[in-house]
Amino acid sequence: MENATKTTRTHLGRKISRIRELRGMKQDALASELGISQQAVSKLEQSEEIEDSTLEKVAKVLEMTVDAIKNFSDEAIANYFNTFNKEVSHSFNAYHDCNFNPLDKLMQALEANKELYERLLASEREKVEILKGK
Repeated sequence: MENATKTTRTHLGRKISRIRELRGMKQDALASELGISQQAVSKLEQSEEIEDSTLEKVAKVLEMTVDAIKNFSDEAIANYFNTFNKEVSHSFNAYHDCNFNPLDKLMQALEANKELYERLLASEREKVEILKGK
């Protein structure tokens, strides 16, 4: 019965550590923002329970709410990203049909550049003829 109680308890330090890692933040950076040492952050992340005032400071630095930290889970994150990816891929499939041939557009751009180059070359030739005539 005692083991069941321990497994249902939330380990706030691990949650903070995981959120920090997901944000790409090092312990040193978190420590600097909190005004404490890296060792203190390490100790904080090993703590199962954290004082509310400290948790509020950490939440502010991580740009989250205290409740978001308390309710954080890797499963929820995985579900969120799976849902997000499905929505993105579904919406992409709905709008990816091209009504033009991209190669045709590329060839049009190349032709426009060629015409521009020819006009520039003709202009330069005219300048050379004018300068020769003087």
